[in-house]
Amino acid sequence: MKKLSLIVSTALLSSSIALTSLPASANLPFAVAGETLPSLAPMLEQVTPAVVLISVKGTHEVKNNVPEAFKFFFGRQGNRGQQQEKEFRGLGSGVIVDASEGYIVTNNHVIAEADEIIVTLKDGRQLEAKKIGSDEYSDIALLQIDHEDLTEIKLADSDNIRVGDFAIAIGSPFGLGQTVTSGIVSALGRTGLNIENYEDFIQTDAAINSGNSGGALVNLRGELIGINTAILGPSGGNVGIGFAIPSSMVNNLVSQIIEFGEVRRGMLGVQGRSVTSDIAKAMELETNQGGFVEQVTPGSAAEEAGIKAGDVITKVNGKAVKSFNELRGKIGSIGAGKKVKITVIRKDGKEKTYKVTLKKSEMANVEAESIHRMLEGAKLENSSNSQGIEVPEVDKSSPAAMAGLRSGDLIIGVNRQRVNNIAELRAILKKQDNVFALNVIRGNSSLFLMIR
Repeated sequence: MKKLSLIVSTALLSSSIALTSLPASANLPFAVAGETLPSLAPMLEQVTPAVVLISVKGTHEVKNNVPEAFKFFFGRQGNRGQQQEKEFRGLGSGVIVDASEGYIVTNNHVIAEADEIIVTLKDGRQLEAKKIGSDEYSDIALLQIDHEDLTEIKLADSDNIRVGDFAIAIGSPFGLGQTVTSGIVSALGRTGLNIENYEDFIQTDAAINSGNSGGALVNLRGELIGINTAILGPSGGNVGIGFAIPSSMVNNLVSQIIEFGEVRRGMLGVQGRSVTSDIAKAMELETNQGGFVEQVTPGSAAEEAGIKAGDVITKVNGKAVKSFNELRGKIGSIGAGKKVKITVIRKDGKEKTYKVTLKKSEMANVEAESIHRMLEGAKLENSSNSQGIEVPEVDKSSPAAMAGLRSGDLIIGVNRQRVNNIAELRAILKKQDNVFALNVIRGNSSLFLMIR
């Protein structure tokens, strides 16, 4: 698990009263000379009940480094004898974004491989949570708890925040209990950090520490502007450079997880690089920022819309993009089939805006081995009508093929239990260690495949 979280330490507001003029023996009142002291307490009293502590435990495989000379003693098991299960525990934070449904957003790395997820509310209530879905490429996960009397945080449009805006971080660093800190937005659209596959971070001077991952970054109105996720610093320590996933990106991803059980990532279909001063000079471009399009994939959404090699993409839905990585991050959070407006600058300096319908990303395919070892060799993807899991490809010499799975099959159930998508299949098979039956539609026939 990454060592991540968020805190902040700069003073948000300063009183117009010179406190040094007060007598040393005076007790500090809530108001001085009839003037109320500035405080974030009223807003925080409304918001902090929506930020939770997440405790996880589970097991994962670790390798025993057995010297070559001693491997003989493990017999025919060979390398199998070098694997063992090791229990782990972890702490993180989460944010309730829908009180009526009990939905909680956190980081994927907080709950990855967890067998048990316990949510502790601010008032001390502890509830078991179930995982609805996650996206490791953007480090977002959605959980659900079943309880009434919950508080949610309203999502702000993070596309409207500016560098210099005040930001409040809420979470549970080091398991100490809920902690509130403050700071500012230091930068926007941070990419290229190799923290996640799709990056479009809000940078803040908030201190992020272990246990704060998945916590809330809010504005002064108490609206969620980001999910705290990572820091840049030596030895995992804070140096005032923290990162949060923007709320607009979170909203796009969570909406897809709720609807499909997974992220159905859209694809624009362009390859390129960020515009630099050297590229701008060499290509005689009218801009020094944006995503320079080197190649347009044939048959892609970009080609169908009219985007060409040599274009510089400068805006997505009217919002500026400064680099190709930022473009990739924004597009990567938008679902397949969604319409977006892409603004480009042509070689002649003219600006054009295209309406593009994103196509399904190849990343929608899932290697079945990640779901269950006996399905190794098959690729899976959700059906277009969310009524099962399609099997577009099966390796002929794989365990999946030997179990009877074929290219073109449609998986609709496990052990007579209906499954509509990959997320449901994963949840069921996670608990199946021995024999189970896949209900498959093949052509006009329905059959059961016994997987051992």
